[in-house]
Amino acid sequence: MSLTEAKKLADKAFENPETAIDAIITEELGIDKEELGGSAWEAAIASFLLFAVGAIIPLYPFMILDGRNAIFLSIASSVVGLFGIGAAITLLTGKNIWFSGFRQVAFGLAAAAVTYGIGTLIGVSLA
Repeated sequence: MSLTEAKKLADKAFENPETAIDAIITEELGIDKEELGGSAWEAAIASFLLFAVGAIIPLYPFMILDGRNAIFLSIASSVVGLFGIGAAITLLTGKNIWFSGFRQVAFGLAAAAVTYGIGTLIGVSLA
């Protein structure tokens, strides 16, 4: 196909924004919109439930313990939970389970350290 013909074809394909987006999704990403299914509401509800369950992991120790014991159990539970999430991601990525698990732990602990640092800067205390 000549450059002129390619430009004409591209201009025609991108006249309608909806058609253009569908073409990009299909050709560039290899995703068939019809196979995706679901809805925005289903995604929102699933996301809410998963975040709520995930938030319980570092918080449940404070419901049964107090002080340093709760903090240490919270950290340990979070590490186990983060590793589990990282390991589960390997079902989608095909990467090594140890690599993905420890990578998720590293990112989670880094986020916790940043959050702790910000809390310290603004004067929030665990005790």
